[in-house]
Amino acid sequence: MSNEKTAIGSASELLRDKAWARWTALILLAGAMFFAYIFVDVLSPLQEYLQSTKGWDPDAYGRFAGSETFLNVFVFFLIFAGIILDKMGVRFTAILSGSVMFAGGFINYYALTDAFQNSGLYNFMDHFVNLPNTWWNITPFYDGMPASAKLSAIGFMIFGCGCEMAGITVSRGIVKWFQGKEMALAMGTEMALARVGVAAVVLGSPFIATLGGNISVSRSVAFSVLLLLIGLISFIVYAFMDKKLETEMGTNGEEKDDPFKISDLKYIFSSKVFWIVSLLCVLYYSAIFPFQKYAINMLQCNLGVTAQEAGFVFFVFPLGAAAVTPILGNYLDKKGKGATMLIFGAILMIICHLTFALVLPATQSEIVAYGAIILLGISFSLVPASLWPSVPKLVDNKLLGSAYAVIFWIQNIGLYAFPMIIGAVLTGTNPGVENPLDYNYTVPMLVFAGLGVLALILGVTLKALDAKNHYGLELPNIKSEEAMEEALGAEVVAAEE
Repeated sequence: MSNEKTAIGSASELLRDKAWARWTALILLAGAMFFAYIFVDVLSPLQEYLQSTKGWDPDAYGRFAGSETFLNVFVFFLIFAGIILDKMGVRFTAILSGSVMFAGGFINYYALTDAFQNSGLYNFMDHFVNLPNTWWNITPFYDGMPASAKLSAIGFMIFGCGCEMAGITVSRGIVKWFQGKEMALAMGTEMALARVGVAAVVLGSPFIATLGGNISVSRSVAFSVLLLLIGLISFIVYAFMDKKLETEMGTNGEEKDDPFKISDLKYIFSSKVFWIVSLLCVLYYSAIFPFQKYAINMLQCNLGVTAQEAGFVFFVFPLGAAAVTPILGNYLDKKGKGATMLIFGAILMIICHLTFALVLPATQSEIVAYGAIILLGISFSLVPASLWPSVPKLVDNKLLGSAYAVIFWIQNIGLYAFPMIIGAVLTGTNPGVENPLDYNYTVPMLVFAGLGVLALILGVTLKALDAKNHYGLELPNIKSEEAMEEALGAEVVAAEE
């Protein structure tokens, strides 16, 4: 029997069974997302310069920041992206998403150049979709919004379609290469690299924008667009590895024997625990990513420092998250406790935002700011490292692309709404304030803390459901040797029959 096991194990070895191959695939996927996350936040540290050089007030900036997810939410592009992913596979969708990101990024760059400022398109955009800036206007555009902000928003929403499509594609790709292996570590590493991208941009973007003493926000965006092109090339290289793996698997798609059907989506939408995970995701990420859009300016206002100095303080958040996430992912792979980590992550996030709301304005202490940022970094490591590897435990493999798409779509609703909500709250609680360094951020930070409270409630609910229904959210991701031997033994029996 042992010889038969060895023979079968050797014959069935795939490219993904080789450590160097699956980690190379991860580097290519994670590298592309690293560049995408740099572009996502390239303008976040430049809010002060956008207001002084382009006339973007908090409302305009908030509308721009929320525009990234507009098409994903209201045109349901992310749902279509998930269907495309399940029907066409990882490599096709990866290249498509990379191309869309590059196109949107270039439009965003052009909107901030002097060439656009002097073009006929500028006059057209000045009169484009001048809707009232009121609660029922869900578009990113309003009357009085600078033309550059409008065109930037169009580019950003196109980029957002590609970025979110890339996000679900990378998650699906990691599952494809790492399922039954170091999946949480792989996902944690991918997220960690993305956090390094955020860390790099909060320092690099202001430096590039002020290079030579001449302030130019378009210069920073141009550099990030070049990185998007490199990311597209990374996806193309990955496609060759993906093709080789599927050739070894003997398929042209990932579920040849049991193909995806649109009617199968009912199994996702009818799952109670899936909806809890989705809502937890939107609450948590709505308290993180929109916060990143305002964090630099918030630190400037509370500490009285420059954008570059605030960037050094905020730098601790993504860099700390990058360092801790793979460690936590490795722990999840070997020990489990995913649902418990979600709860602790929400608690730390609440403490962080309450500190920014109530303690930092009173103390104006950099030590307090660093402490809160470190807590947020740990929180940002706990939640994603445990959340995304949990999805394959709840959803059939052939539906993973669509499942991730639905989660990302729900998440995008929050990512669309909350930058605008925070922008409106910031304007409403600071009447008459025109200096971008004089804003009071107490109420916006309390809003973020409230999202953390709701996420905590859902985290506790999720753990209770897991204990009752045994979804395996608290179990390790790496299969034990006993389980692997049992599965291999089943293969041998099937082969003999």
